[in-house]
Amino acid sequence: MVRRNDERRAALIDAAIEVLAEQGARGLTFRAVDIEAAVPVGTASNYFSNRDDLLTQAGARVYERLQPDEATLARHRESSPDRETYAMLMRELVGRVSAFRTGYLALLELRLEATRRPELRAVLTERVRADVDANVAYHEESGLPGDATAVRLLYLAFNWLIVEQLTLPGVFSEADREHLITAAVERIVSP
Repeated sequence: MVRRNDERRAALIDAAIEVLAEQGARGLTFRAVDIEAAVPVGTASNYFSNRDDLLTQAGARVYERLQPDEATLARHRESSPDRETYAMLMRELVGRVSAFRTGYLALLELRLEATRRPELRAVLTERVRADVDANVAYHEESGLPGDATAVRLLYLAFNWLIVEQLTLPGVFSEADREHLITAAVERIVSP
């Protein structure tokens, strides 16, 4: 039996994310992951039962890597619960997600692939729903202005802003992005 190392598994999943971002879902093969991870050919096939398993684990890993660190969460808890803070939090969120460009592009590839793979669709649906629910719960606990609908509307608006930033970065400048984030919070979040 092959010894399965957690660090190597994580490295292979991270390599799968890079392959998805660079080559798309059709380019995601065990061989491509092995090459990206700089491991011997056949390594990925020892860690994942099939391609669907690899796709599913890559999707989970993207969300794992997009989570804010504890220092960021602590800073959020110490901020005053007003719309200015809310806009700052949203700018930080959009920046954090945009900084993990390959992860978000891989996630877009996974979403497209999920339209053809019911198991992947189920996993991503569960994960995205849990993420939205966690954002709503965090919002309600934080005392920030607005309601659950505002959280969901901002989620939808900023997801597309991130898509624009990562796929067509010339559409909006950095200043445009900052202005749009502030305007979205001001118009969607009731005082």
